[in-house]
Formats: sequence, C-alpha cells, structure tokens
Amino acid sequence: MPVSPSKLNMFTFIKLPSAWWCGVRLQSIDKNRAVVTVKHRWFNQNPFRSMFWAVQGMAAELSTGAMMIDQIEGSGKKISMLVANNNANFSKKATGKITFICEDGNKIKEALDKTISTGEGQTLWMQSIGTNEDGVVVSTFNFEWTVRLKK
Repeated sequence: MPVSPSKLNMFTFIKLPSAWWCGVRLQSIDKNRAVVTVKHRWFNQNPFRSMFWAVQGMAAELSTGAMMIDQIEGSGKKISMLVANNNANFSKKATGKITFICEDGNKIKEALDKTISTGEGQTLWMQSIGTNEDGVVVSTFNFEWTVRLKK
C-alpha cells in the first residue's frame, strides 16, 4: 500500500505527536521527491521569535524518511531504517511557512536493492532544504540513513 500524505500525517498524529502538534505536515510524495511544510507559530518558536531548530529538523527528517518508508513498503521485505548521523546549516531566521523538499529518493532504491541482495546493511545520505515563503533558503539538513534486512 503506497504512502500518502493523509496516511503519513495520521501516522505522525499517533506515533510522532510532537511533530504533529508543532505543525509538521507531509504535503506531497513520490518515489523521488517529498515536500513537508511547517508554519512558524508561538508553539514552535525559540526565544528569538523564529522557528526552533528541532522543529525544522523534524520536518526535514520527515521529508527524507517518508520516501524511505514508502520504498521499504514497496519492496515487500522487512527492512529496518535508522538515522545514524545528521548535520544542519541555518542561514536565515525561519519565520512564516517553511517548506522542506528532499529530492534524493532515487538513492533509496539502490541501497534497498543492495541490502536485499547482499544481506548487509547499507547507508545513504539524503538532503532536505528548507525555504521560506519568499523562496529563501533558511536551513539545509543532511541525514545519513542506514537500512538492513530484519532477521
């Protein structure tokens, strides 16, 4: 069953309530690209009246992880996924509606195919770029995902 924005947003409500309450929402997803939005508001701000970095991180991670979940489900195999490492750069105050886009879905299939064929865990780096309503980059997140077959 393919992942859809409504299904994944319900998943966040049930399994990741802090992301849901902060306003993190998947807007669109396909095999290569995922778009997640979050709006700056009192509830998710820092003392400097911009969006707290961790809220941006939740939105950025969801833009990478949603495609990972979708492609793992599509493989028909039991595969675990985990973020092993990440880094981020913040270039502007995050206010208003922030959109995180990841276009690295093409990297997932190769890692999944390799872990299925060899039985060994694989790693891949995926990037999510957050922009404000004016199209200005506010933050860039990189996530190192690990995948491996479950025993």
